[in-house]
Amino acid sequence: MVFERYPLFLDVVSKVLSDRSVEVRGQTSVPEHALELLDEHSPDVFVAGIDTGPGVDGIDLIRRATTTSPDLKVIALSNGTGGERVEEAFAAGACAYVTKRASWDDIAVAIRQMFDHSIHLASDRPRREPAVRAAADDVGLTDREQQILSLVAEGHSNAELASQLWVTEQTVKFHLSNIYRKINVSNRTQASRWALLAEVGSGGER
Repeated sequence: MVFERYPLFLDVVSKVLSDRSVEVRGQTSVPEHALELLDEHSPDVFVAGIDTGPGVDGIDLIRRATTTSPDLKVIALSNGTGGERVEEAFAAGACAYVTKRASWDDIAVAIRQMFDHSIHLASDRPRREPAVRAAADDVGLTDREQQILSLVAEGHSNAELASQLWVTEQTVKFHLSNIYRKINVSNRTQASRWALLAEVGSGGER
């Protein structure tokens, strides 16, 4: 299912997805109609434009859609790359965030990643996240920030973080700046050391 408030862009998104072997069950530029189509077709994925306009609140639409269908996988599509907007989309229930500056293939890839997580490589070694959780909670890190800190401590670059979490590098930088501020460091090396010390202090693996 595709929702986008601009009919022309709506048609383009739907055609691009169809050309990439993604079956589009329905499309609309009217929020209430989108909810009706979701109920009627029960799609696996909802691509939702979240740019606001008269009578249109894409974030609220995502929230209402995921409240009604908790298993629905939602991709937020937006002009903006601001960290606050990204966080609002994820908080509303989106699983991925794609900007309109991205290539068309990115939307199709995002959909495939919902069901075949080929980018994320699981490790036989437990992640540091559980080990640093207590210390992270003490300084007020969110779950997403704890996840990013754990990956940073494992040596992943911003580009790798963006790929694994399916967000933009700008979003990763936004989270990192918040992490640095909360744990009182100025760079990723110091952040990694903070995570390591927290792990050792909690009895984690050295």
